[in-house]
Amino acid sequence: MALLKSGWLWRQSLVFRRWKLNWCDLWIDGSLVFYKTDSRRDFEHRVRLKTSCVDVRSGLECGEVTPPETNPKENLVVVQLRDGSTINLCANSEDEAIAWKLTLLETRRNPVFTYDPYDDSYQAIPINSYQTVYIANGAGPGTHHVVVQRDPFDGVAEQIAVGLLAGMAAGAAMRSFLWMPLFFC
Repeated sequence: MALLKSGWLWRQSLVFRRWKLNWCDLWIDGSLVFYKTDSRRDFEHRVRLKTSCVDVRSGLECGEVTPPETNPKENLVVVQLRDGSTINLCANSEDEAIAWKLTLLETRRNPVFTYDPYDDSYQAIPINSYQTVYIANGAGPGTHHVVVQRDPFDGVAEQIAVGLLAGMAAGAAMRSFLWMPLFFC
């Protein structure tokens, strides 16, 4: 999967409304991923723009959002989501904020991309009304390979549920062992 844009952005937390610096990656499939560091090891949050993004605003269009102390209002980028919530971001400069806005809007609009190794380019493929994509093989010689990369964050909820069930079972077992000395007295 190709990386469209990445860099440091300030992101406002949803609960305490504090600004914190995150490394952001925007992938070609429309995933906007936030990390604690640029090593991409400490995952914090993911937004799928193709299904949840409604609009992206920047600069003075952002309304009553207040930027971090050291940044002007022109550096703001606000992503409005389908559920009514917003993701408030702040870039280091006005030009960078506009570049993030345009890239986010472009990613939201283009549905699916395919890679052409002969031209070393990506081509947008439209999705039909049944949410299906049809890709024909190229006319060049050689074998065509399709590589499907599994998302490393798929199945996280199932792992959490299994961990909770294992913890509850261990707790129940430990509770029964605590009553054991009382029966032998």
